[in-house]
Amino acid sequence: MSFVEQVTAAMVSDSLDATGRRSQVLPASIRPLVPGSRIVGRVRTVQFALAGDVDPARPYDDAIDFIDSLGPGDVAVVATGASTVTAFWGELFSAAAIGRGAVGVVTDGYLRDSEKVAALRFPVFGAGHRPIDFRGRMRIVAVGGRVVIGDVAISDGDLLVADLDGVVIVPQEVEERVVELADARARAESTVLAELLAGDGLRTVWERHGVL
Repeated sequence: MSFVEQVTAAMVSDSLDATGRRSQVLPASIRPLVPGSRIVGRVRTVQFALAGDVDPARPYDDAIDFIDSLGPGDVAVVATGASTVTAFWGELFSAAAIGRGAVGVVTDGYLRDSEKVAALRFPVFGAGHRPIDFRGRMRIVAVGGRVVIGDVAISDGDLLVADLDGVVIVPQEVEERVVELADARARAESTVLAELLAGDGLRTVWERHGVL
């Protein structure tokens, strides 16, 4: 199940509000690497933490396994506890994710190889940029479990929508209703926009459609 193409993160957030799920938007610090980027897909979670005992000869094994497990329509959600220690995603991880059919990456950590990632036209959302590799500094402690970014709990299989306004998580238990509401809102907003541009008053349009 997914949304019609016209659905935006704002529409999804409003639809979640209507179901009583009013805290499903990730922190505003998580921004698209390239303005205009959009992601709609299924969450695959991975959790990083400060490194303890990392085999120096095999520092990327867990990350390799995670990325190789991605499939068509997946969005890698890389939770770091808002770490500022290192970058967590770069060009070659992006290339591998593209090859697996993934549709984007969202992280509360930092990115690197940013110009090269942008050139791949792969939608990546992150909290900033830093050239430092996570090797020997951070490590993966969980894959596929529940993670928390900001105050939003995220589970494998949740639906994610991201655009310039931000990143919204749709829990699976309300997904059907949220998709229905957001699709209806997208259709209504097209009508509302046309009526406003044609000169109808804002209050008139609001009272007619209940959409703003």
